[in-house]
Amino acid sequence: MFDEIQFGKINRLPKYLFSAINEIKMQMRHNNEDVIDFSMGNPDGMPPKVVIDKLCESAKKPKNQGYSVSKGIYKLRLALCEWYKRRFNVDLDPNLEVCVGMGSKEGFVHLVQAITNVGDCAIVPEPAYPIHYHAFIINGANVSTFGITYNDYYELDERAFFESLQKALYESFPKPKFVVVNFPHNPTTTIVKKGFYEKLVKLAKKERFYIISDIAYAELYFGDFKTPSIFEVKGAKDVAVETYTLSKSYNMAGWRIGFVAGNKKIIEALQKIKGWIDYGIYTPIQVAATIALNKCDDDVIKIRKTYEKRMEVMIDSFKKAGWELQKPQASMFIWAKIPEQCSHLGSLEFAKRLLVEAKIAVSPGAGFGKAGEGYVRIALIENEKRIRQAAKNLKKFLKQFSE
Repeated sequence: MFDEIQFGKINRLPKYLFSAINEIKMQMRHNNEDVIDFSMGNPDGMPPKVVIDKLCESAKKPKNQGYSVSKGIYKLRLALCEWYKRRFNVDLDPNLEVCVGMGSKEGFVHLVQAITNVGDCAIVPEPAYPIHYHAFIINGANVSTFGITYNDYYELDERAFFESLQKALYESFPKPKFVVVNFPHNPTTTIVKKGFYEKLVKLAKKERFYIISDIAYAELYFGDFKTPSIFEVKGAKDVAVETYTLSKSYNMAGWRIGFVAGNKKIIEALQKIKGWIDYGIYTPIQVAATIALNKCDDDVIKIRKTYEKRMEVMIDSFKKAGWELQKPQASMFIWAKIPEQCSHLGSLEFAKRLLVEAKIAVSPGAGFGKAGEGYVRIALIENEKRIRQAAKNLKKFLKQFSE
């Protein structure tokens, strides 16, 4: 009925490539098959006990049952500022330079909704977390892309990046207003150091574009590497905002606590549009999230070590099974090149067959854009025992390709 009424935003969205894997996975589970699921970055651990205790305590108070504050309660915004000071030695104004979002994904969408006009242009390097690209599409903007390159240690090739960025800036029409960066990178785990942001901020001021930096995986780093913030660069707040989340580092994905911080003009726009759209997150969740930021640094270290141990077990056991993986320096993923003997399948078909035949779920690289083809993303969300079981299944699966 009413065929003449079409939903343009929905029509602009492409088919969600990951749904092909999800549908197979759900059917297998419906048939009581045991799927070892590395497909989604959905933490499997518990949040710190003190956070859950504070949630329960706060939820019992009558005053906390009403509407909350769309931009986030003051103490939570202040806690983020204090975290930035401890972690990066960066000063932020909790009233003018911070806004709480319903997770960093929803926060990113609201941010783009607030600052994007129909017909605007943004630059999003690929492979990319899908919402970084499609948030702009949903809001009627255009997106220019280019592929990122990196070495065997997943360190960004900065020379190639800035050459590609300059080309995109000059060739895109209309002139791009926004550039999205995401390091540690999802899905490739690629990292950058402070010098990268110094160059990017300098270029943004010269070419007059805003930077949106996503550091969702900032606290999941290994070895000698430590994630920088763009705000460590003097003057970065003139041209940038940064998004962060409690989902990964605190095992609080379902709580939906994220932040956008930085440029006052952009934060003001975000706070204003959120004032029209939502009433904010349930207050007891925000109170508990404040405790997470203020008192749980040691818990974050434990969570980081859990991912690091799983990574080591996976790299070792999968190598013995016939699939050599490169060690990342950050994030909760391994970005894995499809085994040579399976490369003809492509990432989607490889992921489907790995799921059906080996009962191992991974995310096909093509789902993150054309530059992701030839790879799959493996999330470190199963325990060490399950990882070793996956390696056994993998060995049997790969055997057919060497016969």
